[in-house]
Amino acid sequence: METIFILVRHGSHDRLGSVLCGRMAGVRLSAQGRAEADALADRLSSQRLIAVLSSPLERAIETATPIAERQGLPLTIEPALNELDLGAWSGRRFEELHGDPAWDLWNRARSHGRPTPGETPGESMAEAQTRIAALLDRLRRAHPGGRLALVSHGDIIKAALAHAMGLPLDFHGRFEISPASRSVIIAGDWGLKVHSINEGAA
Repeated sequence: METIFILVRHGSHDRLGSVLCGRMAGVRLSAQGRAEADALADRLSSQRLIAVLSSPLERAIETATPIAERQGLPLTIEPALNELDLGAWSGRRFEELHGDPAWDLWNRARSHGRPTPGETPGESMAEAQTRIAALLDRLRRAHPGGRLALVSHGDIIKAALAHAMGLPLDFHGRFEISPASRSVIIAGDWGLKVHSINEGAA
């Protein structure tokens, strides 16, 4: 039996595109993001979900909550859906990171780059991919034939999609994962396949 995973990126927030938020606390949806989350919940209301899981960060929970409410389901907080641990880069403005050799390597070669290398290194993309792949496998075994919404973050969703498609992590920049978008992975005993990428909420 096939398990369907609807991978949802959280909605927009006011720091989007200017600050590398990572796991910093207090990043909440903007008015636009809340509207995106409501529209997405409406769109998904026609589908029968058996579970809604969210990253523990506020912006993800605020995106997942209306989905769970419209489905009449409890919201489950899942640590494996958390954003990448970016170490000391969290909260830095993108303009501050420009020209940093470690930042340039991270964006050029995700397969072996690591955020803030040195005494307090962050999480590599490969490590993040391992945790999201393990979660998908665990949920597939627990919910054969089910349809689940997983609310997470752009790089985590890209890592899951790259895993499903067998793509190198260095190709992460070749597809877009927009705020409040949906990407669908189908899982079975035979493996994983990607059904769609970056579908809009509208």
